[in-house]
Amino acid sequence: MTSISRIPGGSSSDEIDLFALFQAIWQQKKIIIAATVVSGLVALGYVYAVTPEYQVTSVLRPAAINELDALNRSGVYTLPPSEALLKVGASLESYDSRLGFFRDNQELFTQFKRPGRTLEQSFEEFNRDSLKLVLPDPKKADSLSAFIALELNYPKGVDGVQILNGFVDYAVKAEREQIASDLKVIVNNRLTELKGKIDAARSSYEMGKEARIAKLQEADNLKRAQLQDELKALRQQLKVVRTDRMAQLTEAIGIAKSLGIQKPTTPSALGDSARMGDSSVMRTEINNQQIPLYFMGVEALEAERSALQQRKTDDFTEGRIAQIARELQLLQSNREVEVLKQRQNEDVFLSGVEPLRAEVVRLGNLSNLDISNLKLVSVDRKALEPMRPVKPQKALILALGVLLGAILGVLIVLIRHLLGTRRAQLSGVGSPVMTAKLSSEKGSGKVLQNDRS
Repeated sequence: MTSISRIPGGSSSDEIDLFALFQAIWQQKKIIIAATVVSGLVALGYVYAVTPEYQVTSVLRPAAINELDALNRSGVYTLPPSEALLKVGASLESYDSRLGFFRDNQELFTQFKRPGRTLEQSFEEFNRDSLKLVLPDPKKADSLSAFIALELNYPKGVDGVQILNGFVDYAVKAEREQIASDLKVIVNNRLTELKGKIDAARSSYEMGKEARIAKLQEADNLKRAQLQDELKALRQQLKVVRTDRMAQLTEAIGIAKSLGIQKPTTPSALGDSARMGDSSVMRTEINNQQIPLYFMGVEALEAERSALQQRKTDDFTEGRIAQIARELQLLQSNREVEVLKQRQNEDVFLSGVEPLRAEVVRLGNLSNLDISNLKLVSVDRKALEPMRPVKPQKALILALGVLLGAILGVLIVLIRHLLGTRRAQLSGVGSPVMTAKLSSEKGSGKVLQNDRS
C-alpha cells in the first residue's frame, strides 16, 4: 500500500491502491476506446481533407571544363566551372529572377493566386513557402564535388515538375544572357580602348609628319635665303671688280697715249725701237716681273674698256654663280615634302600599332562566339514526378491521432476516478472507523479501506 498523504493532528489518512486504479481504467475501457476511435476518425478526416503537398528537387553540379573552354580562351572573360555554378545559384536565389519567371509563366501559378492580392503578393507567398535553395555544408567533407539543389513544395494540381525545370532553365538562360551582355560590354570597351590608342598613334604620326614637312620647308627656305644672299654678294663683288678694272684700264690708256704705245709691246721692245728705228728684230724676252698694263697699248686697252662698259652681267665670270643657280633650282621643289603630302593610306606608316590592330581583329572575331549554347552547369538530376506526397504523412498522423485519443481517454478515466474518490472521502469524514467499498456502475475505481486510529 502506498501512502499518499497524512493530515497532522487529524484522525484520517488517504491511501490509493494502484491495482484498484488500473482496475478502474480497465472497467472504463469503453471510454478510452471511444476517445481513441473518435481521435482516429478526426485524424483520418484531416488526412483525407487536407490538400496533399508534393516535393521535387533538381540538383546542379559544375560543368565540364571543355564546356567553358571557348569562353575562357577568349582572353577577356574568365569563368571557371565552380564560379559558373555559383553564378547560376545566385540567379536561382535572386528575387528578381524568381519574380520574372513568375510573371512570364502565370498560367503555371494559378493556384497560388488569391482574390484581392496583387501579383507580387501572390508571388511572395510562393517564394517564401515553396522554393528553397540547398547548398552543401562546408563543414562536411562527404560530398565529392560542389552542388546546388533547388527544392519545390507544391500542392496537388500544380505542375511542380514543369515549374522547377522551367525555372532552372530560365535562370541558366538569364545568366547566359548576362554573360553574353558582359562579354559584349567588355569587348566593346576593349575595342574602344584599342581604337583610342590607334587614333593617338595616328594623331602622333600626323603631327610628326607635319613637323617633318615644316622642318624640311624651313631648311629649304633657310638654304634658299643663304644662297640668294651669297649670289647677291658675288654679283656685288663682280660689279666692284669690273668697276676697278675699268678704272685701271682708263689709267693705263692715259699712260699708253702719253708713251705713244698703240700696240701691245714690252719694255725691251720699247727701248730697242727707240734706238734701232725701223729694223725688224725678233726678240725673246724672259721676265719674272709683271708688265704694266699700259704696255698692252691704247687699242687693246680701249677695246677691253669698251667691252666692260657694254657688259650686262658679270655672272658668267664666276663659276660659283652657276652652282648657286643650280642649287636654287633644286630648292624650287622638295620631293620629300611632296611624297609626304601625297600619301594615300597613312595608317600603313604608323609605328607600333601592329599588335593593336591584331588585337582589334581578334576581338572582332569574338562576336562570332556562340554563347547561346554555352553550358554553364551540369544538371545532375532533373525534377521528376514524385511517387507520393510529402505532406500529409497519413500513417504518422493516424498513429498520432490514435495515440492522442488513447491518452485523452486515459486522462478522462483518471479524472473521473479521482473525482469519485474525492467525493467518497468527503462523505466519510468524522466516523471513528469506516470501511468503504465503492463499486460504481459507471466503472469508477475501487477504493481501499481507510483506517483512522
